[in-house]
Amino acid sequence: MKNFTHISIVFLMFGARAYAAQCPGIFAKNEAPAILSETSRIGTVQLCNANYAVLVSERTKGPLWSAEDLTEESLEIADKTPRRSSFYADMRLPAAMRASLSDYRSTGYDRGHMTPSGDEPGLKSQRQSFLLSNIVPQTAELNRGPWEGVESAVRGWARQEGEIFVVTGPGYDPEHQVAMGKGRLPVPTVTWKAIYDPASNGTGAYVCLNTGHPTCKVTTVALLIQLVNIDPFPGLPATLKEHVVGMPPIRESPYALSKRPNGKKLFKAWSSRATQKAIRALVKALVQ
Repeated sequence: MKNFTHISIVFLMFGARAYAAQCPGIFAKNEAPAILSETSRIGTVQLCNANYAVLVSERTKGPLWSAEDLTEESLEIADKTPRRSSFYADMRLPAAMRASLSDYRSTGYDRGHMTPSGDEPGLKSQRQSFLLSNIVPQTAELNRGPWEGVESAVRGWARQEGEIFVVTGPGYDPEHQVAMGKGRLPVPTVTWKAIYDPASNGTGAYVCLNTGHPTCKVTTVALLIQLVNIDPFPGLPATLKEHVVGMPPIRESPYALSKRPNGKKLFKAWSSRATQKAIRALVKALVQ
């Protein structure tokens, strides 16, 4: 597990390689995700936290990507860490780039984690995951349903393989932009997670529609790059991004299960040790 002793801010002028030097151990092949659109790179700041890094945009007042090195060891600690934090503004950012709690108030949208609090080992790291610089507007139907299932599947993958690199972010439709709240924050059309598995030397991505009727699909990193103009793994060869490694299925979230008839019984079965063991075996079969 990484244990950084400082939190740093790195401006765009220093470039991707300087980013990696400032946030050691976070990125695949030590290269930060690359923003491929010149326009989108304007007015961005990278923030390094204890166990994840983000690139924040002045235009969206939120992350364009959030990256983590997710390990079995860190998840063991995260499993023992009670959820005690609440959302708060990131005061490291200038006011023009900073989302506030009032931006989300009475909007009908959830504050959706990019790097999840459930991945974070220890109270300090978990608290940092609640910074609004790691948050985008998500519909409740996505955030508490399929998105939670994606997060759970990715954690299962990390437990099975020991270590994976994960980059998460929003995708915006420039021709159909919805804004919300006091600060008129843009609402992403999709949210996505890209994964690099060093053990199998493979990649893949989940892409979810941020709507009232969300669906999530598995796709290649190459297609994700075309969709969002962000390369989550610029240090990897292009050929590795053109194929999908065996991806764990999206698990149905505990929230969704609890809302079904007989949901408590289903949730108990879903959480049982035997079921979790079977899921781990399925993940292992998929990634081989």
